[in-house]
Amino acid sequence: MTVVQVDTEVPTPNPPPPQRSRRGVPRLALNLISVVLGIGVWWGLSKAGFDFPTPPAVVKRGWELFADGTLEADIGASLARVLTGFVLGVVLAIPIGFLMGWYSIARGLLEPWVQFFRTIPPLAIIPLAIVLMGIGETPKIFVIFLASFLACVIATFQGVVGVEKTLINAARVLGAKDHTIFARVVVPASSPFILVGMRVGLGSSWATLVAAELIAAQQGLGFRMQNAELYYDLPTIFVGVIAIGVLGLLMDRVLLLAERRLTSWQERR
Repeated sequence: MTVVQVDTEVPTPNPPPPQRSRRGVPRLALNLISVVLGIGVWWGLSKAGFDFPTPPAVVKRGWELFADGTLEADIGASLARVLTGFVLGVVLAIPIGFLMGWYSIARGLLEPWVQFFRTIPPLAIIPLAIVLMGIGETPKIFVIFLASFLACVIATFQGVVGVEKTLINAARVLGAKDHTIFARVVVPASSPFILVGMRVGLGSSWATLVAAELIAAQQGLGFRMQNAELYYDLPTIFVGVIAIGVLGLLMDRVLLLAERRLTSWQERR
């Protein structure tokens, strides 16, 4: 008797050819293209009759201010005010945001006041700050502090109350105590909100700087711009605007880098 063997193996289809990865334009190149286009539009508007100084005129004025030490002194004064107010605001906002989000009693006591002051523009506090604190550095820093504090405390609070109940309940089932849940679950889960609040607070601090330096300042980018306004010195105003924008952008990039390092577990597009 002859046994016939039947091949039962199912032929595997040929693997699909590897797809070529689509490599887009690098982000840095796009940023550079955007900057060049923006400068080109600015230059075109100034040549078309709009009352703008040309980019070479602004560069020349910026070099003059840098050469005589004025620009460095103004940048140093403004940076000191922004950093002091911003750091104080963040340091106070994060624990208060955690208290409001974690404890219902603290939320009931503090949230009405936070929401009340959040609806008042920090610039409206300037007259009151001058009357109560004088015309020194304290009212300038206080106004900047208030702007960063309100942005960061709301973001921290939303981050804590937005933590999924499933994560907290799972930690409780595993026997974790409240302090462990807070440190291991709530803080990491709310850290993206905190860092976004810090970035928003930093932008609010720089936005408030010019008005804060209305308070009898003798140095600072905002003071220099307001002084140039009296003499219709547009190149100096543009130098101040560009300096504030560049400094704010650099500080925001630092916070963005910290956000990516501290929230590397989070999925991103």
